[in-house]
Amino acid sequence: MGDLFGTIVEGARGIGISSSVLVAQIINFVILFGLLLLVAYKPLTKMFDERSRKIKEGMEQTELVKKQAERAGEEVKKQLEAASKEGQEVIARAMKTGEEIRREAQEQAKQDAEVLIARARTEIQRERDDAIDELRRGFADVTIMAAEKVVDRSLDKEAHRKLIDKVLEESKTLKKG
Repeated sequence: MGDLFGTIVEGARGIGISSSVLVAQIINFVILFGLLLLVAYKPLTKMFDERSRKIKEGMEQTELVKKQAERAGEEVKKQLEAASKEGQEVIARAMKTGEEIRREAQEQAKQDAEVLIARARTEIQRERDDAIDELRRGFADVTIMAAEKVVDRSLDKEAHRKLIDKVLEESKTLKKG
């Protein structure tokens, strides 16, 4: 090994490097390296660590925002589905209400028609009864006139009318019974 060192020193002298300068430069390099290690290495590694931490935080923040955006999207989707469902329910209620109103209107129209028919029947019955009464009075007058002509004398109109009304009333009672 001594031989190897000697050969290196001889080779270095041959290219113009003196061993004392070489040793001084190596010592200077070690001192400079030590100073740089103390002064620059720690701040540089601290700066690199800080930058790495900020990048990591930024990535975590980005991931958090991404998850929040996904949750917000899901929430919006749920709200849209709920709004759609509510809209469908409102439409269904409106249709049901419309159907109920239509049915009630039909029911009311049917009731109104039945009331009108009942009134018409009552009016027809009253007019029929009035016509029958008028016909009886006219028949009584004609009968009295015919009897006067047959008997050739005047009967008491009022007594005869009462007698005819009584007979007609009895016949009316017999027809109904």
